[in-house]
Amino acid sequence: MPHTAPPLSGGSCPVPPRSTVAVLGPGGIGGLLAALLSRAGHRVICVAAEETARTLRRSGIRVRSAQFGDFTASVEADTVLREPVDLCLVTVKQTALDAALDRVPPPLLDGGHVLPLLNGVEHLDTLRKRFGAERVAPAVIRVESTRTAPGVIEHGSPFLEIDLALRHEPQVPLAALLTSAGADTRVVPDENAVLWAKLAFLAPFALLTTRYGLPIGDIRSARREELEALVEETTAVGRACGAPTDATGILARYDAFPPGSKSSMQRDAEAGRPLELDAIGGALLRAAERHGIPVPLVGRLMAELTDR
Repeated sequence: MPHTAPPLSGGSCPVPPRSTVAVLGPGGIGGLLAALLSRAGHRVICVAAEETARTLRRSGIRVRSAQFGDFTASVEADTVLREPVDLCLVTVKQTALDAALDRVPPPLLDGGHVLPLLNGVEHLDTLRKRFGAERVAPAVIRVESTRTAPGVIEHGSPFLEIDLALRHEPQVPLAALLTSAGADTRVVPDENAVLWAKLAFLAPFALLTTRYGLPIGDIRSARREELEALVEETTAVGRACGAPTDATGILARYDAFPPGSKSSMQRDAEAGRPLELDAIGGALLRAAERHGIPVPLVGRLMAELTDR
């Protein structure tokens, strides 16, 4: 059964007094985690493009959050990683992954671990080939967090949840490290369960809000039948891939979202940025084909979004 990492306390704290964490891609998710880890007392090195790195060195990361409060955290920043770290969070978009990895020389992770928090399920092969399978800890994150400007983060959801697919905790106890920063962290031994549970939940949210340009509140009211049908398709694929996905539970989570919530894909579309269509919808279509599961609504939405 999944479990929440134990709370930290006094001298029994399992987290090293001060871990060194690199954050590759300090955007909405990476910037929030970088700021929270820094505030928790860990050393944080953000790895980003020159303009962003310069801003972070000068002004730190400013967070606005109903859950964590409004605060500014100091971080280090550079365009490449230049020293060994205990942990590297990979929080770039799938569309930017290949180019971003050039900023992190693999030998600097020989004594540490890589924690990818990307959408989709197919990025793990890329990371394992580059850093070694034993270094990569599969994980997913559930949060609504947006970078509104370099070093400025709006955390909009009333939660920050991370699931780690670990059979054994590595030398740096990742669950406790993330818990120390404020994330609701669970350890789940089944990698497929972790990754596909997230994708089955994310795909309907991302595809529908982006296709119609509407927040989740309008989707769940004006396009309820379409939402329910899409959730049925994605959960069927998730179950075939080993995840105990539940359509009723996913719909209940959508219903609990603030009505103005937007997916990150929708925000990318509004800003004219590349979309993670292949990482989300493409991965879903390929898995459905492998398992012989019909997903006509996924196919239609992907075709319409690709044409746009």
